[in-house]
Amino acid sequence: MSKVLGIIAEYNPFHNGHLYHLENSKKLTGCDYSIAIISGNFVQRGSTSIINKWEKTKMALSNGVDLVIELPVLYSISSAENFADGAIKILNSLGIVDYLSFGAETSDINILKNIADVVYAEPNEYKNILSHELKKGTSFPKARENALLMYLNDIRTYSGVLSSPNNILGIEYLKALKKYNSDIKPVCVKRIESEYNSTNFSNDIASATAIRSLIKNKSFEIIKTLVPSDTYSILLENIRNGHIVEDLSIFEKEIIYVLRKMSIEEIANLPDVSEGLEFAIKEAADSCNSIIEFLSMVKSKRYTSTRIQRILLYALLGITKKDMEISKNTLPYVRVLGFNENGKKLVSEISKNNPKLNIITSVKKFVDSNKNKNLKQMLDKDIFATNVYTIGYEYNSLNNLDFKNGIIKI
Repeated sequence: MSKVLGIIAEYNPFHNGHLYHLENSKKLTGCDYSIAIISGNFVQRGSTSIINKWEKTKMALSNGVDLVIELPVLYSISSAENFADGAIKILNSLGIVDYLSFGAETSDINILKNIADVVYAEPNEYKNILSHELKKGTSFPKARENALLMYLNDIRTYSGVLSSPNNILGIEYLKALKKYNSDIKPVCVKRIESEYNSTNFSNDIASATAIRSLIKNKSFEIIKTLVPSDTYSILLENIRNGHIVEDLSIFEKEIIYVLRKMSIEEIANLPDVSEGLEFAIKEAADSCNSIIEFLSMVKSKRYTSTRIQRILLYALLGITKKDMEISKNTLPYVRVLGFNENGKKLVSEISKNNPKLNIITSVKKFVDSNKNKNLKQMLDKDIFATNVYTIGYEYNSLNNLDFKNGIIKI
């Protein structure tokens, strides 16, 4: 079979920068087929996807991706490490992927590989420095950055590398490939023009953050220049249908209700809650009624806004530390969201290569036949996440879309 490219993305929404990455990845690797693992209705920065996973699938397929697979919600809203680990487990399990391409702020993949080697092996000297940095009350990402700079002892090469979100994810992908002894070859494409969280834009390139901000402000003429035409049409249709879910604040009343209802012990059992953070969360939930107010009360030098937002999502979706342990110790199913004719061939090839792999093309059929408790629990969370997500719609907040919506075929 021809070479197959793997991509891990959120496509929130799919824009010109994503198209640049996809097309350049194909040229760089010489791959004829492409598979994208995408986050579903909630995303890794602890927020909502602006459109649902089926609409994101349409965007990806319309712009050259052949097969779209969902990253289960237990990974998609998790730390960078678990997000990457889950996605690599899926890509690796397919048995047909030759290359993984990711966007990064650096063009030198060897810099990222050197860092990945250290965080994977965790030599004692590095662990001691990291422990010392954490004792200062620094957040884990900052403590790790400081520890790596000291351990690698080359500030000129590595300074700033770990403060860039795509570099961090790239390092986690490389670490996971090493962990699973994968034959998939990693390549990176340097991001152009716009930074990950930047709200600025120039020429026809902007970050997804900037585009989501423009969608909120209804700046349609600008959006039209920053996304492929198919993306623009899909966005307009979802805006007309009232199916845009702008951010986590849409669910702020539900979140505060859930947290007020929870005991201190239940809050302590949410992933990422440690060192007495449950008390600060409970106090904030009992005294404020907006996400902005909540974050200003709880975030600190040690706990970033993104980490706190992820905790709020865990509460909203009923995800516990036990659920997260299941995600770490389970080979996920392969949930097919959509494909074109090439993608259909890829699914057949995947099935042939690994007949024991749990491939979901119909949620109902899988629910009826599955006997694996961990996979059941993982899928239950995906189904519930969609049911919560549609509450954020302005119109037609239908339940059980995972059963009603079929595979997107282009």
